[in-house]
Amino acid sequence: MYCIECGQILPSILTNSTICSKCKTPVATWWDETSKTFRTNRESILPDPGPKTAASGASPFYIEEKERVRMKARVNTQSEEERVFNGALVVLEMHFERPSTYMRETMGEAKKMVTKTLDLSLNKAEVRETLAKNVDIWKHLQKIFTAATSLLETRSLMKVEGAGEEESGGRPNGHHHDVSESAELILKNYEVLREDLHYLNNLLVISRNMLAIKETAQEICKTVGFDREVHRLIVLCVNVTSKGYDGENVDEARRVKLNEITELYKKLLVTCLQHTHNWTMGNDRFKMSFWFEMLFDDEMKNEPIHEMPPDDLNVEKVHQEVQNWLSRHRKKDPLAAKLLQAYQDQVPTGYTPGPLPEEENWINTDNIAESSSPVWKPDMQDKFEQDRLYARVSHEIDFWWRKVRDANFDGWVVPMETVEGAVERAEACKKNAMHRYMPRSQDQQYELDDQQFNHLREPPADDGSVGPDETDDRSIQGDNGLDDDEEEEEDDESYAEGPLRGLLTEIPNILDTKQIEALHMTVKACIVDSMGSGLTPAGENLQKTRCKMFLALDCGRNLLRELLVFIAVWEQNDQQFIFQITAQIIESFHHNALLPFAWNCLRILKDIVSPAQTVLLRLINYMFRARKDSPIYADVKDYNRDAKLIHFLYNYFRCRVVPDCLALLHAQAQIRQNARAAADFPVDLWDMERAKDGLSQYLDFISVIAEIPEMRHLLIEWETVYEMVALLKALEAGVARKNIDERPMPGQSGPARRPPSSILAVDRHEPPIQDANSTQYQDTPHRFPWAGIKIQILIILTSLIAPNNTRRQGPGNPIVQKQLLAHEGIMPLLNCCVYDGHNEYLKERATLTIKFLMEGCKEAQDFVKELVPVKQAQAQAQAAARAAQEASQSSASNASSSKPVDPNAIAAAKAQALAHAKESGITLGASDVEKKMREFERNIRSLKVGKELREKEEEASASAAAKEGREKKREVKIEFISARK
Repeated sequence: MYCIECGQILPSILTNSTICSKCKTPVATWWDETSKTFRTNRESILPDPGPKTAASGASPFYIEEKERVRMKARVNTQSEEERVFNGALVVLEMHFERPSTYMRETMGEAKKMVTKTLDLSLNKAEVRETLAKNVDIWKHLQKIFTAATSLLETRSLMKVEGAGEEESGGRPNGHHHDVSESAELILKNYEVLREDLHYLNNLLVISRNMLAIKETAQEICKTVGFDREVHRLIVLCVNVTSKGYDGENVDEARRVKLNEITELYKKLLVTCLQHTHNWTMGNDRFKMSFWFEMLFDDEMKNEPIHEMPPDDLNVEKVHQEVQNWLSRHRKKDPLAAKLLQAYQDQVPTGYTPGPLPEEENWINTDNIAESSSPVWKPDMQDKFEQDRLYARVSHEIDFWWRKVRDANFDGWVVPMETVEGAVERAEACKKNAMHRYMPRSQDQQYELDDQQFNHLREPPADDGSVGPDETDDRSIQGDNGLDDDEEEEEDDESYAEGPLRGLLTEIPNILDTKQIEALHMTVKACIVDSMGSGLTPAGENLQKTRCKMFLALDCGRNLLRELLVFIAVWEQNDQQFIFQITAQIIESFHHNALLPFAWNCLRILKDIVSPAQTVLLRLINYMFRARKDSPIYADVKDYNRDAKLIHFLYNYFRCRVVPDCLALLHAQAQIRQNARAAADFPVDLWDMERAKDGLSQYLDFISVIAEIPEMRHLLIEWETVYEMVALLKALEAGVARKNIDERPMPGQSGPARRPPSSILAVDRHEPPIQDANSTQYQDTPHRFPWAGIKIQILIILTSLIAPNNTRRQGPGNPIVQKQLLAHEGIMPLLNCCVYDGHNEYLKERATLTIKFLMEGCKEAQDFVKELVPVKQAQAQAQAAARAAQEASQSSASNASSSKPVDPNAIAAAKAQALAHAKESGITLGASDVEKKMREFERNIRSLKVGKELREKEEEASASAAAKEGREKKREVKIEFISARK
């Protein structure tokens, strides 16, 4: 053995204190299980020349003198940390490539070296930088992970016989693995899996830290192919952690082992995502390379989006164009290129871990200049040259983007749906409320004339011109709230189970909120403008291009849906890190005019507002809430961008959300009036909750817009009052109020008997008295309470009708006052002045709205004045009702005394009561007011009765306590007298 520093022969027996006799270099050693000797990373394993043999005349291990001279002349310039880490990597490489080799003690020493290097890479920047510039280390890592990934797969996954090797996205067929046999395989290899996963995670953490120096380390990592091995490892981790196991057939001890291995795989997956983030950070070429691997799969086509016209995106052409762009942009970091060339020169000597891999799809572009003025030549046959002249990433993506943008992109072309049209839509939905959940086939007569906007449906002319990359002030076209003909199938494909397309799509279903941060940060780094490097020489913003690709391809859309649902499942609020990162991603869609398209992609036919759309609306609300009291609207572009998004979302609200919610409330009202059976209700409680969540989020969005002074006039102009009043009326008819006290009144032995249907038709808004099974009653879908919706509606109406001054003093907005009168909104507001346990502080909210309605509006004041004479008629009606009650009581007493009952007396009393009501001219609205007053009086009486009962109980307890006190005093007195005696 020779010293690697100077070539001096080392002693055969080494210890930790051994030094080279020539260069005085300390020799750090460990025990080599194979050779049964101490070994060091500072030695050259060159055996001494042995005696000559008779057969060949030379020793089989003889080293020529020329080679010895060359070895002595070779100087090792590596630092101590590099040599230690390289030595450990050599051991680990042999461990994974030859797993049957037994090296227990050696592996223990290698583990200590890796742990020490890990600590140094975390705490010392100079060590981190030194390791990152060592090509030998990167190559060793690549070879280790190549062998380890294959080994882990054979020890963790049992493939189904005949299953393919890979599926779309370069991802192994995780759903073609036998779950039960894979669990048994993991348990069988539990010990080695635990150790190997620890080794790999530590190595990946070190390489992640090495990437912190960015360009040089990123380039070396890419050149040696280590990024591809991390990609393979992500695939393996996803397949292992997403398949689960059969818990019923696993005992507790085995379950603990399976959970431990699963958690180790999750930990490794998190480190892989962090490694990917560091590898792409600040490098447009590697961001595009990551996007290329993530967004394209083997199918090379997009699935059609329901209700939307096909976008005709040629995915194969996009794939080729992005690949050509990557081929044209292969310029390496100068320092990395120098280090790689030095390594390549040393490969023939045999002193390196191995040759560098050849680059895929390599094209010599040294003499090819990139065009700085994009020109598209559709007739050119050479695709590479065609893309080079175009200079941008993908002409197909640019053409797709121009095709799907909003009809209002260049101006207000598509108007807001009128109130009359909205009324017709609502009526059509009500007619079909009991037959289907979303009655879209009846909406044909409400479609816009196809010829009217025919030019909006046709793709734009492709003249080869490329507009400036100034898309952050426009919105893009979905269907802008307008319905398309659709046939809803009983088996909704949107709820189909199975694997989702895309490398990263399943990760949100595997990791928790802390673990998944790296994925969100990577997506943000690839598409958010603030994380980009500006414009290319061709004038292209690559962040915007990647943002378009994200929504243009199925894999990106699937990942977006999972990221949004992740927020809902984990109940992330707007102060948490994941929510804020996702909000930045969504705002980048908005700046790139893609939010309306994203909204339509997230639709589910069975839902009024899908869960993903609900979360997206939450993020949009968060975005607009930040607009309050900010000078952003000083720029007309920013104002138009936001105004067009509000236009799209409100048009959708008017054309789809409100009609379907009114249809559900109408179905509830029909069942409440006994016009339909409860079994006919078309949806279950789960669907009702999703509908309520979507409506509530939409109302929150409208309330936020109403609080922005620059945008409030849009809601007034579009007559938002109509939707608010229509919802209030429907809630009043379809949902019973929750009383202050749900217990039966004193004197009632059980639940009140329901009145006959003839009386119910007149008194249909009376809330039924609930029995003890009120919880089960509330869980009935047709009696879903829609809790809190009235409060949100009143908040919106108050914001719209309130005076514009900061202190909200003076008369209300006259335009909104007239709209409330026109849509008969006074009575629904008065109905809100009665207590309702489903809507806290409803009366106070309603009082404030009515205040602004009455101030400065003579018509509203006159309407209320007309309700005052009703009190006189009410007194007469009450007297007639009392007479009818006395007549019924006398008939009951006659029945008890065996006297014949005179039915004419009861009929006469009822007729008298009806006559009084008819003569007094009580209108339907006045009757409603009277009913609300009667309900309020009942609530007050119940409170008084309850108060009297409590007072009596308190008096009884007080008297009992006083009596007990007197008895104790008497006993004490007797004892005192006895003591004196």
